[in-house]
Formats: sequence, C-alpha cells, structure tokens
Amino acid sequence: MEIRYLPDPNSFIKMDTDLLRRYFLIQDLFAMDQVRLVYCDCDRALVGGAVPVKAELTLESGDELRSEYLCQRRELGIFNVGGKGQVKVDGKTYVLDRLDCLYVGRSSRQIVLTSLDPKRPARFYLLSFPAHADYPTTLVTKPQAEAVSLGSQEHANRRTIYKYIHQAGVRSCQLVMGYTELEAGSVWNTMPPHTHARRMEVYMYFGISDQDRIFHLMGRPDQTRHLVVADCQAVLSPSWSIHSGVGTSAYCFCWGMGGENQAFDDMDGLRIEDLR
Repeated sequence: MEIRYLPDPNSFIKMDTDLLRRYFLIQDLFAMDQVRLVYCDCDRALVGGAVPVKAELTLESGDELRSEYLCQRRELGIFNVGGKGQVKVDGKTYVLDRLDCLYVGRSSRQIVLTSLDPKRPARFYLLSFPAHADYPTTLVTKPQAEAVSLGSQEHANRRTIYKYIHQAGVRSCQLVMGYTELEAGSVWNTMPPHTHARRMEVYMYFGISDQDRIFHLMGRPDQTRHLVVADCQAVLSPSWSIHSGVGTSAYCFCWGMGGENQAFDDMDGLRIEDLR
C-alpha cells in the first residue's frame, strides 16, 4: 500500500510538473492479477484497482490501516470499468457488468474479486472512506443509477452524470460515488468549475484511447495548474482545489467524494472570469 500526503495550497503553487504528478496523479492503478492501493491522508481516502485474471483476488487490510480486515472501520465502493466480474462479500456473490457499482458496508469481513472471462477481465476501481455505521452491501447496475443530463453542444460539454451511491440512492456514511460520460464531440467537464471545502474528491478517467489525453485542471481558482492524464489514471483532488478538465476526445470519469457531508450540491461555484 502506497501512502500519499497531499501538500497545502502554498506548497502546491511552488511545484513543477514532476512534483504535481508525484503527489496528485495515480498512474498505475490497474495491473493484472494484482490489487493496488493508495492511502491518502486527505479525509483518509483509500483508492485502488484490481484486475483478477488467472485467479481470484482478496481485498485485505495492510499494516497501514491497523485493522483486522479492510472494511472493519471503512465502507467501500467498487466500480467495474472492464469485462463482467463478480464480487463475493462474506459468502454472497454479486455480478458486476461494465459500469455497475457495488457498495460494500462497514463490517464486511471477506471481499473476493473474480473475472468471469479471463480474456476480458474485470477492472475493479476501488474507493473507500472511514465509516461510523453499518449499511447493507448493495449492487447498483447502470440502468438503476440516477441519470442527469447536462451541458450543451455550443459549449462542447454535453454529458450525463450517473449517481450510484448518494443521499437519494444507496445509503452510506460519507462515500458519494458515480460516473460522468461525455457525448461524442464534447470534451469539457465541470466548467465553470467549483470547489467544495467540506469534501475531497477523486477522479478516475477511463474510456480514453492510447492517442488521447485529458488535461485535468486543479489548484486554487487564482493559481490553476494542470495534469496530463491517460486512460485509467486517477487524480486526488483536495477540498481547496478546483477539479475540471478537457480532453482531446470524449471520455468518461468515475467521481467519488468523502468528507463532512453528502450533499451533492454543496459546492462553491466559480465564474470563468475568476480563473487564472
């Protein structure tokens, strides 16, 4: 398990490209027959990826968590961006097609991941935050997610937001999770941007060809920087940072938040003229 300590805003503005990527970009989330985890001190987020191919993979706690098992004090979102797979939680099996999401509640002891077709393995994206109560493990398929269409063709940002784990959907302690899909010809997301000082957020970009990239905008509104992001890479976004982006083609991203509240609209909106 890798540990990341995120810098404060004043340190952030002094960083060059290599340092920004080292602290905020997770480049190697997915590896065949491995579970990879990154623990972040910001709201105690745990970000990971797992690709079971030849054998099943079991999610286990590391020494860094000082817990008997991964979800002893945590809740977990599992979002599949690969082929069909299954997740077994304490003996109960859940089948996840591509773009399905499983909420795993606190106190779940054994979590085992498997691909149903090794030639098209599942790619399980993992996002976890501390939890104070037990909520039931629940599967949400893409058709069951709440869909909200936003944007316009004129602003090249027509997109659909799919909400899986949220106040009006699957109950959780603090985890809020879903994904956004841009239409062909649209490239901008979350512009004008916003911040939400009460929550941090993690973006995991996917559905990007080898020839395309996302320019993820971050930083305080008057001190913006960017990261160049490839397919299936994730960005850690602290509460003081904007989180917006533009791609060289249409793309998708899984967003997840944790912090003081779960109100989706609790954000501090900005104007484009506020940005520098």
